[in-house]
Amino acid sequence: MEDNLTSVKKKFEFAGPLIIGLAIVISCGILAGAFLKYKTDSTRTISATGSASVDFEADLIVWRGYFSAYSTSSAKAYDLIKKQASQVEDYLYNKGLSEDEYVFSAVDISESTLNNYDEYGNFLNSTVQGYNLSQSVVISSSNIDLVEDISRDISKLLDSGVELTSGTPEYYCTALDEIKLDLIEKATENAKTRVSIIADQSGAKLGKLRSSNLGVFQITARNSGTSYYSYDGYLDTTSRQKTATITVKLEYDIR
Repeated sequence: MEDNLTSVKKKFEFAGPLIIGLAIVISCGILAGAFLKYKTDSTRTISATGSASVDFEADLIVWRGYFSAYSTSSAKAYDLIKKQASQVEDYLYNKGLSEDEYVFSAVDISESTLNNYDEYGNFLNSTVQGYNLSQSVVISSSNIDLVEDISRDISKLLDSGVELTSGTPEYYCTALDEIKLDLIEKATENAKTRVSIIADQSGAKLGKLRSSNLGVFQITARNSGTSYYSYDGYLDTTSRQKTATITVKLEYDIR
């Protein structure tokens, strides 16, 4: 019996280190597998933002002029506003504008009233004192130089009795969509170049494109800088010479 116990004890002493070693190997295998899975599941990416800008000139100008008339009689006030509209139209025609380059708005009419009160300050009623009439003319033309001259030189109309107020000219580009598409292409190429440089310098290799984000367009007056940029994008209409800017952000997997 004692010999049997001794034999079992020796077998256990021999198997114990083997079991412990096997357990260590299995544990290391589990940890290595977990680390490998972590390395495989974790996403390593690289990103860069590219930009592009272009200077361009507006090819469409919009200008608004306003004139008004007043009289104690609505009929007389209407005759006055009609006369002024005719004078404005003659002025534009003589300047060289065609009829399809300007349009007159409907006449706006409002009453000029006087409130009456009793000796205690209580409101009694309102009486009509006269009629205010106003009308606008809107010019839309590709002849920017001519319309700029018209907007500045309204002294002849004022001298003839037209109560004209000149608005600030607005400048637009009819080819803005083409400009935007060209900028997107150039900004994308710029972003690709930047990503490639970063990857090369860091010893990484680019994988598949993970995401791309287009920034907002900024249309500003030329040489105005970035102070006019806005979160939703900016569209300048006050300047004939403009600059368009766009950004594109690209994100790639790296290997």
